[in-house]
Formats: sequence, C-alpha cells, structure tokens
Amino acid sequence: MAKTNSKYVIQPSNNPESIVERYRNVRGTSESICEPLEIEDYCIQSMPDVSPTKWHLAHTSWFFETFLLKKVLSGYESPNSRYESLFNSYYNTVGEPHTRASRGLLSRPTVAEVMDYRAHVDDAMTDLLNADERNNELNGEVRSVIEIGLHHEQQHQELMLMDVKHVFSCNPLRPAYRELPPTPQVDVPPMNWIPFEGHLQWIGHDGVGFAFDNELPRHRAYVQSFQIADRLVTCGEYLNFVDDAGYRRPELWLSDGWSVVQSRKWQAPLYWRHEGDNWRLLTLGGMRDLNPNQPVSHVSYYEADAFARWQGCWLPRENAWEAVASELLIEGNFLERSCFQPMPPASDRIASPANLASRVPSQMFGDLWEWTCSPYSPYPGYRPPAGVIGEYNGKFMCNQFVLRGGSYATPRSHIRATYRNFYPPDARWPFTGIRLAKELT
Repeated sequence: MAKTNSKYVIQPSNNPESIVERYRNVRGTSESICEPLEIEDYCIQSMPDVSPTKWHLAHTSWFFETFLLKKVLSGYESPNSRYESLFNSYYNTVGEPHTRASRGLLSRPTVAEVMDYRAHVDDAMTDLLNADERNNELNGEVRSVIEIGLHHEQQHQELMLMDVKHVFSCNPLRPAYRELPPTPQVDVPPMNWIPFEGHLQWIGHDGVGFAFDNELPRHRAYVQSFQIADRLVTCGEYLNFVDDAGYRRPELWLSDGWSVVQSRKWQAPLYWRHEGDNWRLLTLGGMRDLNPNQPVSHVSYYEADAFARWQGCWLPRENAWEAVASELLIEGNFLERSCFQPMPPASDRIASPANLASRVPSQMFGDLWEWTCSPYSPYPGYRPPAGVIGEYNGKFMCNQFVLRGGSYATPRSHIRATYRNFYPPDARWPFTGIRLAKELT
C-alpha cells in the first residue's frame, strides 16, 4: 500500500486474471480447504497460537470489510457490529481485538453464521470489483488494499492447514485431514554442496508485481562466499542427530534453545511419536511410519540451529538464500499440487558432483519453509506504510527469525524469491524444514 510522501509502494499484481476472477479463486480456495472437515473441526483452538478454522474464515472476511467495504462502498453495513472486535487479529488502531487465546471459546457465531458473513462480504466485494471493471473507478491505494487482502487470505490458507494439523495431533484418535498416498520411497543421494563466491547482491523486491512492505526497499548487500546444500535435510539424517543424543547435549544448543528443550521436554521434532522400536509421525493423512527420505519438518529455529552445529554447518543468511533463489524458477511442491506433505526431491533435480557448477539446488521453493539465521529486522531505509495497514508487518520486527521459500501449503501465486516469512525461534507447528550452509573451502 502506498505511504504518503513515501517512495515505498506495494505494486499491484501482474496476474493475468481479472481482479474479480482472482478474488473468487482465492476466496474459493479457502473454502475448498475446509471441505474435508467436519463441523466440529471448525471450532477447536488447541493452543494460543492456533486459531479455529471458522475464525480464519471470518477474519479474512473482516479484513476486506474493515479496510475496504466500510471505507469505500456507500451504504455498506456489517451483519453484526460485534464482528469488528471478534475477528480483529492485532490491529489495535482499529479497536480492541478479542483476546487471541480465547478464540476457541467462541461457539457463537456458528459456522453457518460465519459462512453467511463470508457470503455477505463476497456479495459486496463483487459489486465493488464489478463496478471497477466497468468504470475503472478504484484508485491505486484501494487497488493495493485489495491485493494485500488477497495475499493476506492466502497466508491464512496455509495457517488453516497448520492449525488443523495441530488440532488433530491433540486428538488421541489421530484423525486424518484427508486420505493421502504414501510418500514415495526413493533413494535420496548424499548431500552435495554448491559453491557461491562472495559478491555484491541486490536484495529485496524490484517493484514488478506484488510485494509486502517488509520486502522493501531494494538495496545492495555484500554476500560472503559460502556453500549451500543441494536439498533439504531428511528425516533419516535428523534421526541420526536424535540417536546421537542431540536433544541431551547442551553444547549443541543456543542458551535459550536449551532452556526450551529442558522445560518442554523435547526429544524429537513435533509430531514424531516413538512407538516400540519405531518412529512414526502425524501427517495430514494421519499417522505414518517415518520415511527416512522425506524432508524433516516441524522443527523450530532452535532445533534447526542445533542440527546445523552438530553437522559442523550453519543455517544460511537470508541474503545468501535470496542470492541463490533469485536465479531459479519458482517451481515446486505447492498447495495447488494437493500433496499436503513434503516430498523427497526428484532425483533429476539433485546436483551430482559432476554438475555442481550448474548451481541448481532443489526444493528452494515449496515443500517446507527454510529457516535462515537472520533475525527479522527492517531493511535499510524501511518505513512502515501509513495508516492501519502499517501494523501488518513492521511491528513484528523483534524476536523473530526469517524463513524463505514457501511450503506444500503455500499457494504458488503467493511466493517469490524476496518473500520474508517470520516466526519466533521456538515455533514448531509451522511447515518448517532445514537447509544447511557452510564455508566455501
């Protein structure tokens, strides 16, 4: 969104769909994600960081209502004035949000009432967007808010799947979100290392297409020489860390991380279960035997960092990750593929020692978000946008780490090489994985 008297502008999408088609597709995807759920699944909050599915559906509608319809559509009225507080997430300049940890106590409005609310907002948004297509009436600022709203909903599509998985993990029946085929049992070759010489690199969004404000301003940064792994770390490789007493060796852990491991009694990644002599893990397809060749997922920054230390490596800095990814096509295992789990890398995408010079690491996009060792902080010259949209990203630039690349639950149209996701270092319920880096020798 534009900031008054600012050079930082979130550009509209260059998506060839009409804005009406794009709106319908994004909103329809959210509802299609809910199709495998039973009505009881919509209402549960399994921890403070998890939101009930029906809250996500309502909040994404609240966003369009609050930042667009109430401001630009004459005569618009919300179906319930209390929704302004109930479905506000963290926008304190709009009003006092309902307590986040209490979202699961909202048995009312019902799921049916939330779906009616979505339909009410969709009808009004369709009127607004159709009028724009006929007469080109909307100004640049309004168009930017529409685009932000669509990308905001795509973020919540991934959150819905993350949260449903956590909800199901708390159920002794370990239900499946949907039936999934077995993960392919393929041979993953040993990890290879792709070298990159130090150089001055443009970092941040170039202004073509959509970007969030935290991807700006574009600036130059020196990227030190490094090597990056050609694929993600697998469950088998991480199991070696577990078996080597990785969770009982304080020398491998950051001080805060070791405190968390001790206090929460972590022994393995989230959703791993030790049953007899075997490890199993919960997936969106239910409980499965651990596939050693599948990328390890649901690890915190602390766990990713400890594993990297154990390997004599580190996690890549975000500018190094971007320098690699900016040269690659954005392709991979995204939401549209409906795999709903991270997949082993395709054998034809793995770099062999003979073709390392091609600099084509696999799985840079999709499958799992990749932790970097970079704190989530503003780029040089960053200023939050004016107004309430300025609360979207800037105020979270503290005590978080940056992740890159997207996951199997990220829509393909939502990701780009400059995209900066962020979570606190103890977060394990996101779809997170590990890519290693090390010195260039």
